[in-house]
Amino acid sequence: MTNFMAPSFLLPLLCLLTTATVTAVATTTTTITIPLTPLAIKHASSDPHKLLNSLAISSLSRAQHLKSKSQIKTKTNSSSSISTPLTGHSYGGYTISLSFGTPPQTTTLIFDTGSSLVWFPCTAHYLCSRCSFPNVNPSHISTFIPKKSSTSKIIGCSNPKCAWIFGSEVAARCKNCDPNDQACSQTCPPYILQYGLGSTAGLLLSETLEFPNKKRPDFLVGCSIVSNRQPAGIGGFGRGKESLPSQLGVGKFSYCLLSRKLDDTSVSSNLVLDTGSVSGNSTTSNLRYTPFLKNPTGVNSAFGEYYYVLLRKVIVGNRHVKAPYRFLVPGSDGNGGTIVDSGSTFTFMEKPVFDAVAEEFIKQVGNDSRASKEEIQSGVRPCFKISGDKSVNIPKLTFQFKGGSKMALPLENYFAYYGNESVICLMIITDNAVEPGSSSTGPAIILGSFQLQNFYVEFNLGNEKFGFARKKCS
Repeated sequence: MTNFMAPSFLLPLLCLLTTATVTAVATTTTTITIPLTPLAIKHASSDPHKLLNSLAISSLSRAQHLKSKSQIKTKTNSSSSISTPLTGHSYGGYTISLSFGTPPQTTTLIFDTGSSLVWFPCTAHYLCSRCSFPNVNPSHISTFIPKKSSTSKIIGCSNPKCAWIFGSEVAARCKNCDPNDQACSQTCPPYILQYGLGSTAGLLLSETLEFPNKKRPDFLVGCSIVSNRQPAGIGGFGRGKESLPSQLGVGKFSYCLLSRKLDDTSVSSNLVLDTGSVSGNSTTSNLRYTPFLKNPTGVNSAFGEYYYVLLRKVIVGNRHVKAPYRFLVPGSDGNGGTIVDSGSTFTFMEKPVFDAVAEEFIKQVGNDSRASKEEIQSGVRPCFKISGDKSVNIPKLTFQFKGGSKMALPLENYFAYYGNESVICLMIITDNAVEPGSSSTGPAIILGSFQLQNFYVEFNLGNEKFGFARKKCS
């Protein structure tokens, strides 16, 4: 994400917010479970060609954003676990529903491990431009109304949480505040955040986050007043101090992404948050683990938000693809390496890595089976014809991580039908930004949600491990 000083048109909207004092009672439970659901925004066209092309473009835009992201910018100990439904949607994302305020107002948020701020559409005057999706009326988007909550409070410039977003240099913007005056009435500067194809702007609030048997007062959340192509809020699960796991003191969180055919569904799986301490060698049985890497800093400290893992090998069939080492391991400049991102639909690979993988598929399947026309139409490659008398054998795709853990993907997680089921295409994307001999910026490989369908995954934050196992998620 990128932070900027907000445009002046946001400032008059301050009067739309209340400054009530936070008064919430905290309770303790053992589990929090949240439904994880596909985002219910249908594509503007039912044409599968246009849908796949749109998802490829969206995934590429997301990758370019993550790779060039500028910095935005707790550990609270508790003993509980939370579970919530997680649902997938046609445009590629998954959503959760959370309740904020007193009395609580429920809002739908896109689940995102690649960013940290939690924000929702806010106030009765919320404006979303370019949000005319087929089943979304921009003027009827559900919004959080701060004036209806007795626990809403605008974050002040002297509040340490203001610095979570803007950094310690925010003091220069708070010239009317004494650094030691916690009661200073000057407001924390408005934010503007960029998400690939979309953006949002608003003000920071302190609110109560409520689960069925647990309340968390003084939770930092973004009250977005204007957005572009963002009809739903974002639930940031990255490594920043402002993320939901950081603010709740989550020791680990886990989820299982439902298998889908790039469509909407009413079925959901669960996102489980364990807010108890995780220490020692605490792991979950039957999972394969690989350690999270120490995040590179380089020239862009925003990369510290990401969950890096060390991908040692990409295996196609029984052949180890010779991917350039400098793309697999993050360098001291912060470039290279692999991250896990729930907000990306298709896995992204830098061109030198992708070309090596694609070429190996072409060698093993056969160039005479290529569907060149469909590759141009869809924006993904390689595509292969599977109709006719000739049978086509598609090799397995396996990711091997540090420690030897192997993630063997089922065929439907890396190839998908294109059009009338006579052509299948590799659901991994790249761009032409990096040529052999040149350097890349940011993570070189971004593992997207499409490749992790029907995998149970665990982000073990206490032990700095990423765990996974094949599982039927429905």
